[in-house]
Parts: sequence; C-alpha cells; structure tokens
Amino acid sequence: MENPCGERFLKPYRDAVERLGAGFGATLWSSREGQQLRFDVMIDLADFTDCTILDAGCGAGDFAQRLVDREVKFANYVGVDGVQELIHCARFRQLPCCEFVLADLVRDASTIAARNPDYVCISGTLNTMDESVARQLVQSCFESAAQGVLFNFLSDRTHAKWEARDVSPARRFNTLQWFDWALERTSLVVFTQDYLDGHDATIMMRHE
Repeated sequence: MENPCGERFLKPYRDAVERLGAGFGATLWSSREGQQLRFDVMIDLADFTDCTILDAGCGAGDFAQRLVDREVKFANYVGVDGVQELIHCARFRQLPCCEFVLADLVRDASTIAARNPDYVCISGTLNTMDESVARQLVQSCFESAAQGVLFNFLSDRTHAKWEARDVSPARRFNTLQWFDWALERTSLVVFTQDYLDGHDATIMMRHE
C-alpha cells in the first residue's frame, strides 16, 4: 500500500520539474549560495574521510558535486531521490565514486539500510514534509547509519529579518523540540543555526 505522505512531499518538486525542467530550479533552493553554505556546514561538522555517505533527497546531485569540489576523501557516495528526472540529471554528472538511486525514502526507507552508510545527510529534503513524517525519516536514517546523521531544516527561532519571508512550499519546524528529540536518542548532538542569521538550523547526531 502506498504512503500518501511520500507523494505529498514530492509533489512540489515534481511540479517544479514540469515548470522549470530538471535543473537547479527544480530543487526549490532559493539560491546556489545558500545551498552550498548548508552543504559546507555539514562537511565541516563531520569527518567523511573513507566513509560511505548516503544523501537522502539528493536532487540533481549538487551535494555530491560539492564534496568532490572540496576534495573530501569519502569512500563512496549514494544519492537517493524520488524524482526520476533529477536522478537522471545527477547521473549525467558522472562524478567519481558516486551512485544515484531512484527511491522514495518516505514510502520505503529500506534503501538506506541496504547501502550500509556511515553517515546519512539530509539537506533541504525535510522542508516540504509534515514534522512527524520528517522525524520518522530522520529516525530511520539514524538507525541505519553506522556513525550518524546530519540534517537541516528551517528554524522557527529565526532572526527578525526572516520573519515576514514566505517560505512556502517549505515550512518552519519547532527548533527546540527537534533539539530535544535528538538528545533523547543520543548525547552526541551538535546544533548550529548561526550561518544564515537563524533562517536555517543543522543538527548532527552521532551514535554513542
């Protein structure tokens, strides 16, 4: 039986592909600079050396490209996304040690465990999900990762400059509840949201 939550969270991306084609615009990032800053926060938080990285919601492969551009010495990268056109775009890059897989991780998270990742990274993917669905996905990723999970989301404890900004179809999450939720699962939690004046937050959870 299909999970309707999977279809709801993917719909904005599929609509964007129809309007804009399978490129950067279809990933729903507001700017390349903001996207890469979020990637850099994750790269700087975790030591990916010799690791298998699974990118949950990889889009057109921009995180993989950033890892390569920054010369991160990862062992393998697996990008997973539920939009076929974006996966085709990612595969076209032909990046070294990178594989891109078509799968909807909200409907079926088994792809995560099957790839035996050291780290799972989730950048931007949670933004169109209900908060409960997002937590289920992060939980599955954390359970499947040998070392840990890194994820970002739009903070509801934002700087005043962002308060009037319309972020739809994305949504803001309860930042303090997410931090507490992470700490209930491991004491090894890193939290930061100073890189975009409180607009965005990143959490890293590592296994004890």
